[in-house]
Amino acid sequence: MKQLIIINGPNLNLLGKREPEIYGDQTFEDYLEKLTAKFPDVTLSYYQSNIEGELINKIQEVGFSFDGIILNAAAYTHTSIGIGDAVKAIETPVIEVHISNTFSREEFRHQSYISPNSEGVILGFGLQSYDLAIESFRNQNE
Repeated sequence: MKQLIIINGPNLNLLGKREPEIYGDQTFEDYLEKLTAKFPDVTLSYYQSNIEGELINKIQEVGFSFDGIILNAAAYTHTSIGIGDAVKAIETPVIEVHISNTFSREEFRHQSYISPNSEGVILGFGLQSYDLAIESFRNQNE
């Protein structure tokens, strides 16, 4: 059974309330219940923080023991060299995920410090972006 973790960055704790026209009206906790039910063959953990250093600490903590990290660093994607370096430093593969299509938004959201060190990037499919990342990890080594 694969052990995966979803790590969400700043303001994603406000899903369901924050800009529902972009992010939808469902909380991530409610969505996580659906993911857990949909993928019973995966051990799925979840972590969220609004603090950059805490995200780096979690990436380092799980980055040598988990089978995969699904990382939505949110706004830190575009600003944090530290998170990009943490992803580069670990052995666990990372899939970068975004709920919105960052390329259809403000110009500053077109840059990612995580993408160059990730296995892949999934964006623009709403919360289903997480499903696609889980499927990708499930299909590895088949």
